[in-house]
Amino acid sequence: MRKYSRKKKEIAVEDYVSGIKSGDRTMLARAITLVESHTNRHFTVAQQVIEQLGSVKTNSIRIGITGVPGAGKSTFIDSFGTYLCELGYRVAVLAVDPSSEVSKGSILGDKTRMERLSNNPRAFIRPSPSSGTLGGVNRKTRETIFLCEAAGFDIILIETVGVGQGEFVVRSMVDFFLLLVLTGAGDELQTMKKGIMELPDLVVVNKADGDNVSKAKQAMREYNTILHFLRPYTEGWTTKAVTASALEETGLIEIYKEIEQFIHMTRNNGIFEKRRTEQLKEWFDSSLKDKLYAQFFYDEKMKESLLQYEKLIIDGEKTVGNSVNELISLFLNKKE
Repeated sequence: MRKYSRKKKEIAVEDYVSGIKSGDRTMLARAITLVESHTNRHFTVAQQVIEQLGSVKTNSIRIGITGVPGAGKSTFIDSFGTYLCELGYRVAVLAVDPSSEVSKGSILGDKTRMERLSNNPRAFIRPSPSSGTLGGVNRKTRETIFLCEAAGFDIILIETVGVGQGEFVVRSMVDFFLLLVLTGAGDELQTMKKGIMELPDLVVVNKADGDNVSKAKQAMREYNTILHFLRPYTEGWTTKAVTASALEETGLIEIYKEIEQFIHMTRNNGIFEKRRTEQLKEWFDSSLKDKLYAQFFYDEKMKESLLQYEKLIIDGEKTVGNSVNELISLFLNKKE
């Protein structure tokens, strides 16, 4: 029996743009797939879509969420995201994992644990894969954020996987950064990357429920003591710790009020707009580096030259510094 293959019909750039502007989640998902694609053709179409959406102005809020292992990020996002939807916001949730090409961001696994939010018509959940490089995180996640905002989502929640370098990448993409922790502040701090406590605008001691309430309050006091001696990431803002229970949905109102107060303050003193400008510059810078990296290392002739120079270095016939200079010269001359 003869099999017939149906060629998938190409979607026009104008259809992507009109679909995204109208809030079509299917079209948004397809546009994000273009952004995540490794093919030059998809990259070109994605950039055309982004360029045509460039005039879209939004009042969105970008919130980064991270936490130590076991802090209950997915449960918290499910509860907090649902709460935001109930307030009338449209919420997009993205995941970032700069260290793993396999996991593609934790939400692929956690989405089943965000049952309410994933079924909420006001929410959109999407992992943001890194392609194994921090540059990939920078460009693809930033472009995904942009597309979500163009689609009318008011609040973008960006989850990082665990505590590590991803936090520093995401911090540069968001307006507000939230750190989820558990009881036992001293023990937890030993597992955190140095400097992580200087990044958040709010620390939330999660799982403050049942027999754990008193321990959570004690941990909150310990964190507030630690934060008192640290310079806050945002000038003019006092970072503090609060308790919450994503399971019992307590503390969500207080967290929202802290975020609301923070956004109000930073918009009034110009920090908000300044950060958004810096985010655009960093987006441009990281995209440029990402493109140059890809052109150099994915070029077939350069791959051959790299192997040759690696052997010469190992054999002691070439120095690393001179090899780098010669390879760059070869690459630039090839492009002329």
